[in-house]
Formats: sequence, structure tokens, C-alpha cells
Amino acid sequence: MSSNPASSVPDDAVTAFQIEGEPVRGRLARLGPAVDEILRAHDYPEPVANLLGEACALAALVGSNLKFEGRLIVEARGAGPVRFVVADYDTSGGLRGYCGFDAEQVAAATRGFVQPGAKSLLGEGHFMMTVDQGPDMDRYQGVTAIEGETLALCAEQYFAQSEQTPTRVRLAVGQTPQKDGGQWRAGGMLIQSVAEDDARGSTTEAWVRTQAFFETVGEDELVDAELSSQQLLFRLFHEDGVRVFGAQPLRAFCRCSQERIESVLKSFDPAERTDMVEADGRIHVTCEYCSKVYAVAPEALETA
Repeated sequence: MSSNPASSVPDDAVTAFQIEGEPVRGRLARLGPAVDEILRAHDYPEPVANLLGEACALAALVGSNLKFEGRLIVEARGAGPVRFVVADYDTSGGLRGYCGFDAEQVAAATRGFVQPGAKSLLGEGHFMMTVDQGPDMDRYQGVTAIEGETLALCAEQYFAQSEQTPTRVRLAVGQTPQKDGGQWRAGGMLIQSVAEDDARGSTTEAWVRTQAFFETVGEDELVDAELSSQQLLFRLFHEDGVRVFGAQPLRAFCRCSQERIESVLKSFDPAERTDMVEADGRIHVTCEYCSKVYAVAPEALETA
């Protein structure tokens, strides 16, 4: 760790790190205003907001490691009260997310639970990560069954099955006290064991030791607005030392626009568009992600 372990880093950022002298690397995500904006775009029940906040933290953790311009999409779909959860990270640091759910079924399924996780909310289904490198490249998608109760366990299973990389993930979502505005926060940590080779030798001992430290991180620490990323990393790994490589800023960002909406509407048959016109003479479209409402004049969709 650098000489000042208490130095702070900006909120809404992913910090990359490596255990000093050991073949273990990781990333730490801390989300404040960005995740608050995403979760407040819809009137989510608390269990659903928790699930989406975890998905956003996970997308930031994994996506921030992409070595090219593109997007990382974390998605889980099931037959439970939450039909799907999706979080979309692009390599500029933009983050958005959305959940589809049945409010009555969520309420019925969460009675008696302190905080239901992915399995309780999504039911039987699949967890997916999709890498999108742009329109000129094929998408890559890995899929695993939803077996763990949490999205963190789903992600660990994904890495074990799809990439054969020993990986541990911890995710947390919470809110600041009401006196501070009750804002949503999310956090996550991911550690991975670097593959063995002739020069490095066995990495087993270092991996076991780092996991022991990793297990001590609390969910409250991951969402603590008063605890900086450097402070948390120093608290966990100071015995071995930890090297921080810098922070990738995050922000809530939706790719919807007037032009995109008009482009989609132009794909509909003119008769269908006529049926969409409302009393004020315009077609209204609400973005599923950010809830922004676009009003489009029918004549703007007419082609020469």
C-alpha cells in the first residue's frame, strides 16, 4: 500500500489492486450517487432494489477489467417473482440497470425473509454475462444456471465454469440513514488467483491465505460512505501489503435519446404508429432503464 493508507478515492469508482508479491489480483467497487440514480428511476420494492444494486456493482467489477472499448452486460432471468435483472456497463464508466418483476409475487415471496437473494427472487433460471465489442464484432456470452442464493455465488460459479479462474465475489447494497437522505449505496469486491506457471510455481497457498482475509470483509464495510477504498483494502490486506493501481470512475448513464427512439418508431408500420398517437397528438415512449419520457411528433417519423 502507498504510504498514506487513509487517503481517499472518489466515490462511484472501481479500484484495481494486487496483493503485494502474491499472484492474487482484485477490484473493489464503491457506488453512491450513480447507483442511487439508477435505483430511484423506478419504484422498486426494497428486495428488488437490493438485487439490482448488486447487479450494478457486479457489472462494474467485471466490466472495468475489459481491455477494449465495449460493454459488459450482467443478466439473470428466471421463473420467479423477479423475471429478470440486467446491469449494463460500458468502458467509459457508464452504468445502467433495470428489473422486471411482479410486485404482488415479490411481496408474497419475501415474507419472513430478512433479505431474499437471487435464488428466492428469480427462481429457476440462468445467469449470463455478455461481452459486446461493438457492431463489427460478434458478442460473447457465457451462461450458467442460477444455483447460489446470491448473485455473488452465481458470478463465482460463472468464472469457475466459463473461465476456469478461481474467483471470489462479495456484493452489498444499503442505504444511508434517513437523516442523510436515505440514499442508496452499493459495493463489491472481486479477487482472482493468477494462473500457475513454471516461473511462479504453485499459487495455492497465496490463494488460500488471501481468501481468509477476504472472508472478513463485512457488507457494512462495502457500503460505508465514511470508509475509503484505500482504507478498506489496507484494513483487509495490510499484513501482506496491497498495491493499488488507480480508480475507474463510474456514472449513471443511459444510452436512450430522441434519435434512438425515433429510429425504433420508424421500424413500425405507419398504421401501427397511428394507433400509438395520444390525445396531445404525439407518441410517448418511456425508457425502461431511466424512465425518461420522450414525446415524438408523428410527422417527424415520415420519410421523404
